[in-house]
Amino acid sequence: MSLDTINYLNVFLGSGAIALQILSVAALLMLFFGPKNNFFLDFIHRNFLILGFLLALAPALVLIYSEVLNYVPCYHCWIQRIFMFPQVFLFSVAWWRKDRNVFWYSWPLLVAGTLDAIYLNYIYYFNPSSAPCDATGVSCAQIYVSVFGGYISIPSLALTSFASLLVLLAVAHFYKKGE
Repeated sequence: MSLDTINYLNVFLGSGAIALQILSVAALLMLFFGPKNNFFLDFIHRNFLILGFLLALAPALVLIYSEVLNYVPCYHCWIQRIFMFPQVFLFSVAWWRKDRNVFWYSWPLLVAGTLDAIYLNYIYYFNPSSAPCDATGVSCAQIYVSVFGGYISIPSLALTSFASLLVLLAVAHFYKKGE
């Protein structure tokens, strides 16, 4: 892959992550402080199985980095994959069966993955010297992706994916139209 193609991929994924962050914050603000009848939250609540499937499928794009570009994932990236990749199967079966109880199967995995993603972002952005990886292997603090002034990186993409799925589940579980 050429450097231009990689840059376009980084900007595409980074733009998607920023859009998800904005939509997630807007959804949370509307959920807790907004009007009880809300078109945006109604849409999320009504289509949360499809949206959950699509949001869970999106992190699979990061496989391009490891499988095509040969960026070796660090220890924490592997842990996060353990918690994120089953979400695709959980939401696809739930969507097929129209089972809104996927919330109860999905959120424990998402919380565990989010906690690890928060820790990895702390290491990456604030304390790279505390990375649990030694200098002979893959470092958690190695910079593979840095777009939008360093705001978007692989750890921030992972945290955005986990957080947006958690917000989706929160809306699906807590939003009660017209109450």
